[in-house]
Amino acid sequence: MALDNESVFTWAAPPLKFGIGALQEVGAEVGNRGARSVLVLTDPGVAASGVPAQVVASLEAAGLDVTLFDRVGVEPTDDSIGEAIDFARAGEYDAYVAVGGGSAIDTSKAVNLLTTHDGELLDFVTPPIGAGRTPTEPLRPLIAIPTTAGTGSESTTICVIDMLRLHLKAGISHPALRPCLAIVDPTTTLTMPAEVTAASGMDVLSHALESYTSVPFDSKPAPEDPMKRPAFCGANPISDVWCEMALKLVGANLRRAVMNGRDLQARTQMALASTYAGTGFGNAGTHLPHANAYPIAGAVQAYKADGYPEMPMVPHGQAVSVTAPHVFRWTYPGDPARHLRAAELLSGRTFTGVDGADALAGVLSELMTDIGIPTRLTSFGYGAGDVDNLVAGAMKQTRQLSVVPRPVTAEALGDIFRAAL
Repeated sequence: MALDNESVFTWAAPPLKFGIGALQEVGAEVGNRGARSVLVLTDPGVAASGVPAQVVASLEAAGLDVTLFDRVGVEPTDDSIGEAIDFARAGEYDAYVAVGGGSAIDTSKAVNLLTTHDGELLDFVTPPIGAGRTPTEPLRPLIAIPTTAGTGSESTTICVIDMLRLHLKAGISHPALRPCLAIVDPTTTLTMPAEVTAASGMDVLSHALESYTSVPFDSKPAPEDPMKRPAFCGANPISDVWCEMALKLVGANLRRAVMNGRDLQARTQMALASTYAGTGFGNAGTHLPHANAYPIAGAVQAYKADGYPEMPMVPHGQAVSVTAPHVFRWTYPGDPARHLRAAELLSGRTFTGVDGADALAGVLSELMTDIGIPTRLTSFGYGAGDVDNLVAGAMKQTRQLSVVPRPVTAEALGDIFRAAL
């Protein structure tokens, strides 16, 4: 008898090199893959840190022909990614190296996809925003070198794009986009400003927490075609292990990393947390805080974040965290035991059912206050009149909504956004 529910989960992660000095091995790694001409992609801020120059030196020492593109957009848009794609299409590269946060790595994924396939970004974006076209040709080797302990993009199949004319963020997701190698060197994060450390750290936390509380994989409908399982399969025994470890590390080290950026031990532990969370959420999937974050970031008008380029933007870690306490208060009935366990892992304290939905929400609010990250949507310039548009944008994020541990309605989302004001 055929089962209506899924009975199989998938899990994958790229090979990893982790540790102080790992950055210097990028030349050998790219050369070992038979590449001869390499495009390194980064953004101006990371370029100024000197890390991309070290990468270029390692690649050139390995005898490779190297081109540096240092105009990646921070919080990349369809326009900034389009510029990078045009640049790459004008050259002949047989490998890519991404150096930076999620902006550089996601841009590099899109570049790799659109230099090996015809068409444009919207052809591949997840429906209903895009056409959901599936990659059919092999992509070139992409090595990802994160310089923030945050996005986890070095581990995932996902590329997130700010669609300027649609005023929301959208994603492309396919296993072909996953980098062939992640090189994580904690020393690359030492120059991150406190505000960037706080925001990227909350992104790590959101990845682990959302994946840990996502709907169990065997509570989802079975796919009609087993070869087309979605990238986000829901909570599963392997992702759970990585997410639990990430939650403990974030709870013990994020405050330290924000307060003293030169604390190499805290930086190393946060880099580990980001790696753990990336391997967890890259398979289980993020849910409602990330779905909410896309319209929050996409519709911003004037907010400028300290520590970031002088431009209107809501950094991703701020966008995902601002509604998180309210989301997890609302999702608590979906799995009370798991929400309480997450609160314990983050705080080191013990909670019971008496603490209820306020346990995890309270722990999150305490942490956000301690590290100085915005806790209200009004900080970004939003008011009650914006709620309907934010709800509409979040309801389009089908990839995230598919693993929320409670049925999502526009009414419930409206309540969450209003609570976050």
